[in-house]
Amino acid sequence: MCNLYRMEDKDWIRKWAIDAESMINLMPAYQMNPDQMGPIVQNTMDGRKQLVHARWGLPSPLFVQKKAAEDRAAKRRAKGETVDLDQLIRMEPDRGVTNIRKLNLPHWKRWFGIEHRCIVPVTTFAEPDPASQEPGGKIPNSWFGRDESKPLMFFAGIHVPRWESVRKVRDGLTTDDLYGFLTTDPNDVVKPIHEKAMPVLLLTKEETDVWMSAPWEEAQQLARPASNDAIMITSREPYGSTIVSKEGETLHANSL
Repeated sequence: MCNLYRMEDKDWIRKWAIDAESMINLMPAYQMNPDQMGPIVQNTMDGRKQLVHARWGLPSPLFVQKKAAEDRAAKRRAKGETVDLDQLIRMEPDRGVTNIRKLNLPHWKRWFGIEHRCIVPVTTFAEPDPASQEPGGKIPNSWFGRDESKPLMFFAGIHVPRWESVRKVRDGLTTDDLYGFLTTDPNDVVKPIHEKAMPVLLLTKEETDVWMSAPWEEAQQLARPASNDAIMITSREPYGSTIVSKEGETLHANSL
C-alpha cells in the first residue's frame, strides 16, 4: 500500500498544460500525503487530455460508511437519543481510500470507464521498512524509483469528479474532485520491504495510452507488478510511518 510519494520533475507539465508556467506555480509540495491536492492527467469529454488538481482519496464503499454510522447510532440510542440513520450515513466522515486493490469490488466498477481513468505523475514512492526500525520505534521509509536520477513515471489512477461527502467534520459536506490509484502484488524489489502490495506503474507511453483509452478488458491487464529491473530502491530516509497533515491531524489512508 502506497500512501506517500514524490513528484520532483516539473518539466513534464509543459506537455499537458496550455498555461504551463501558471500550473507550475500551482503545484503542491512535491511530497504527497493522503487528502492533499495533487496533479493528475484526466480524459475530457472531447477526447483530449487535461492537467487538473484533485484530492487524494476516493470515496469509501457504502458498507464501510454504513457500518461506521450504525456504530455511531448504537451509541446514541444507548443514551436514549432518537437517530436518523440515513442522515448519519450521509454525514459520516470519509477521509477516502487511497489505493484500489480489489478490482472485483462492485463499488469500483462504476468508475472503470475511460472517462474516469487518469494518470498520476510520480518520481519516487515510499514504503515503511520495518527491518530498519530505529530505537524508540521510528520506522524509516524506503523510497523506490526507476533509477537514482528519478525519472518520471505514472500511477494508473481513477478520478471521481464532483463527489459530495464529509471529508473533515469541521468542514461539513464538501464537493471535491477525487483521485486514487491501483495497487497490485509487489515485485521482488518491493516485497522485502512491503510484502502485500505495490502501486501499478505505467512506465512507457504505450502503457499510458492503453490505460487512458483502451477498453477495460485490455486496460486492466496493466494491473500487474513492475518487472524487477524496472525499479530500484533510490534512498532510505528516517521519515516516520505516521502521516500527519499540515494542521497536525493524523490522516486516514487505506486500500480496498
